Amino acid sequence: MAKALLKADSFYEIYERKPGANKGVTHYCPGCGHGVLHKLIAEAIDDFDIQDRTIIISPVGCSVFAYYYFRTGNIQAAHGRAPAVATGIKRAHPNSIVISYQGDGDLAAIGGNNIIQAANRGEKITVFFVNNAIYGMTGGQMAPTTLVGQKTTTSPTGRNPMNEGFPMRIAELISSLQAPIYVERVALTDAKHTNKVRKAVRKALRNQIDDKGFSFVEVLSTCPSGWKVSPVQAKQWIEDKMFEIFPLGVFKDESDAIESSAPKKFVYQPNVLPSLGLDKNDPIATGAEAGRQRTSFKMAGFGGQGILLMGVGVAQAGMQAGYHVSWIPSYGPEMRGGTANCHVNLSPDRIGSPLVSQPDVLMAMNLPSLMRFESEVKKDGLIVYDVSLIDQEPLRKDVDILAVPATEIADELGNTRVANMVMLGAYLGYSRLMDKDILFQALPQVIRRKALIELNKQAIEKGFEYIAQTSA
Repeated sequence: MAKALLKADSFYEIYERKPGANKGVTHYCPGCGHGVLHKLIAEAIDDFDIQDRTIIISPVGCSVFAYYYFRTGNIQAAHGRAPAVATGIKRAHPNSIVISYQGDGDLAAIGGNNIIQAANRGEKITVFFVNNAIYGMTGGQMAPTTLVGQKTTTSPTGRNPMNEGFPMRIAELISSLQAPIYVERVALTDAKHTNKVRKAVRKALRNQIDDKGFSFVEVLSTCPSGWKVSPVQAKQWIEDKMFEIFPLGVFKDESDAIESSAPKKFVYQPNVLPSLGLDKNDPIATGAEAGRQRTSFKMAGFGGQGILLMGVGVAQAGMQAGYHVSWIPSYGPEMRGGTANCHVNLSPDRIGSPLVSQPDVLMAMNLPSLMRFESEVKKDGLIVYDVSLIDQEPLRKDVDILAVPATEIADELGNTRVANMVMLGAYLGYSRLMDKDILFQALPQVIRRKALIELNKQAIEKGFEYIAQTSA
């Protein structure tokens, strides 16, 4: 029993993942509040018996190495993106208990939009926000929560509100939104306040266990190293300085007004396509036809050739045809003239990863793209290239080759910018992956200027006609 009181089961007994010789202590500085908050969270996880379904998201900051200590699911996220990652994890695994654990430089700065949007959507996650008014991990720079007059490495004369603005009160900001159900600010100072932290941690987790909604706990915490004071002085500084700017208390609590429910997973139903006017019993709409194969694409060319639009068009049409789809763009800093490519997946089943490293189909609209991606195409795959602009044939002999004078055909239509749709029409005419009418129905969803929709339809038709003529 004594051992259980000293260290929660949700902590590793020995921190084997932690570098260095001493595996029995954390990497946190003496007096840091992270260790205390970790302990309170771990004890709550044990008491609620949720260790086997808890996933902790830790982005950049002092807590980025939380996976050294918590014997739970752990995922690291890019700086500030923990709420977005937590959203994906919770939606994919609604029975899991997802904790986003973030600092002020992470959550309130680069992650400001992420946390506001997650809170505004009412994602059923629990967020613990550690506010120590400084960038503690990366050198003691000024953070969004740094107090007016507080000296940091980037505000050596003190924060000046006329230059750097005022400290951001995140709990107040989150509580002003409609969706969050519980928002409280607490502090790790004396035993009395630490006990309130303990209660807030448990309430925020209990809300998620009961599937009630978004809970946010802001924890005022010490950073003796960053503040350059002793641990004792740091705790006193919180009470003397931070309490005035960041008052403690419950800012919003609708926990009791919301009934507990069983977590449910939203599953997209492809036959629910009311805006498209498709018959829900039509196999094209439901994706019920037999023999469907997963098809992956890499589409590449210069910026300005409509590469990303071509990918979006395939993905949108695929979705309307009942496929699971994914689309990821990749482009250089130049909006026009720079290189661009995108990854697209169409699958009858759920897609594990949206990345396409070995495409079934490469659609290349310039020579650099053909040279760069040709080697990646799967054996027995297909390379479609714009022979109007590429005067070099693909070198591969173990794939099918489809040369389309896309730019020339588009020029005959009066606008070379629709060469991408000529390419797309030619591919669909060649592969018969889906009927062109599905692609026509997708165009209004991906082309903003309605005046261009008809021209793009003509380009698709020309692509189909080219295949019909060359295969006759």
